[in-house]
Amino acid sequence: MSEFLAELIGTMIVIIFGGGVVGGVVLKKTKAENSGWVVVTIGWGLAVTMGVYAVGKFTGAHINPAVTLGFAAAGEFPWAKVPLYITAQMIGAFIGAVIVFLNYLPHWKATKDKGAKLGVFATDPAIRSPLSNLVSEIIGTFVLMMGLMFIGANEITEGLNPIIVGALIVAIGMSLGGTTGYAINPARDLGPRIAHAILPIPGKGKSDWGYAWVPVFGPIIGGVYGALFYNAIFLGNFSVMFWVLSVFVALIVIVAANIELKKKEIISAKNN
Repeated sequence: MSEFLAELIGTMIVIIFGGGVVGGVVLKKTKAENSGWVVVTIGWGLAVTMGVYAVGKFTGAHINPAVTLGFAAAGEFPWAKVPLYITAQMIGAFIGAVIVFLNYLPHWKATKDKGAKLGVFATDPAIRSPLSNLVSEIIGTFVLMMGLMFIGANEITEGLNPIIVGALIVAIGMSLGGTTGYAINPARDLGPRIAHAILPIPGKGKSDWGYAWVPVFGPIIGGVYGALFYNAIFLGNFSVMFWVLSVFVALIVIVAANIELKKKEIISAKNN
């Protein structure tokens, strides 16, 4: 199997299972309706596990542009292959979303909530505050990338690695995902969001393109920074990019915190 096809299929599998579990939980008249966040996080964890098992031996199963860029920034993956991998991941995510749409054909019309329909394809924040949402995606993907580095550094039976990676996804979802739905993967959000915009979904709403930049840039920043942070702190390989990104991330966090604190002050002043 070519690397392109492997990344395409691996990402497609992730979206079939991941988007599929969300569809089961949020769409009306499914057997899994209202089964909750725990089911969603476990479903996504198993989705990634299956994706890694499927194509890990061909490409290492990046199945995530943030991971591909992170490995490239850390010097563990050739930059020349980055466009190939990301293109495959995007196409795979789109195809996976189309398959999820086909699986739930009778349930789109039965579901009146436009936001729920979009939620099967793309993430949205619990509280819309773009910079704070960006910070959440940076943190989630930073933890993902660090976790992948930890797993790769330990002597664990190779066949168990996909299960451990899946457990990492569940942990991130349960611990950090409640703010934005934890995209932590630009292809996972953007590919299916494009599918939502194109597919003839009965009663669908807008695809929320005003928010779409957050689950793209947040994971990219977090993934690259996670890889550079691991190289610097754990291996002692400090780079100019690490220091530049450290300052950039710190500025984003400071500005986001300042915005939220000012909101609190305004609300307090109005109440007084």
